[in-house]
Amino acid sequence: MLRFMPVGDSMTIGSAGEHTWRYRLWQHLCRSHGGPFTLVGPRETLYDKVAEAPTSYAYARPDFPRAHLAGWGEGWQHMAPLIGDAVRSCRADVLLVSLGLIDLGFYTNAEQTAENVRAFTAEARAANRRVRMVWLPVTPNVRARTDAAFAAEVARFNELLAKTAADLAEPASPILLASAPPAYDVSADTYDGTHPNASGEHKIAAAFAEAMHQGWDLGAPYTP
Repeated sequence: MLRFMPVGDSMTIGSAGEHTWRYRLWQHLCRSHGGPFTLVGPRETLYDKVAEAPTSYAYARPDFPRAHLAGWGEGWQHMAPLIGDAVRSCRADVLLVSLGLIDLGFYTNAEQTAENVRAFTAEARAANRRVRMVWLPVTPNVRARTDAAFAAEVARFNELLAKTAADLAEPASPILLASAPPAYDVSADTYDGTHPNASGEHKIAAAFAEAMHQGWDLGAPYTP
């Protein structure tokens, strides 16, 4: 059984009442992946905005493997120390990673964030030498529209992420850099300029699905 682990920040954990892109990708793989698979991870909840804690199970559609390693306000620097144990305990085969926005927004610059990507990769491989990874670049965000310095850091990090993927890719442990979701519009695809609404969830799921289909011939082209 192929075991996918979604890894990410608030856009991946989602909040109460949402489907999440994890669900959208699960739907797609159920239609297109020929072999047995599941989603794994040490966490399962959504973020509850009222309680301000990841305590909700109120998925819009709860009937899918809800496991993940994602956290509201967590980035590469937070996940790097956790990923080894998560990969080991959950026996993850493929990591679907969407991180970086929170790092650049609050914690680290582009170069420091890229170093945390390297630390994350080393820890994941220490747990499973054959782990595969798909990395999503930082998606458009409302802050980048008005904060030129932040926009420059995002652009710089996305360049470094591509370089790091090329530098660290190994035949036994390949890394795919997904393409940024085409035509991702912060006005149309998010509900607050950052977090995806239904169309945004589909576009993020599609980015992962297309990368795996094109890079590994896994699944099929994404159809909502």
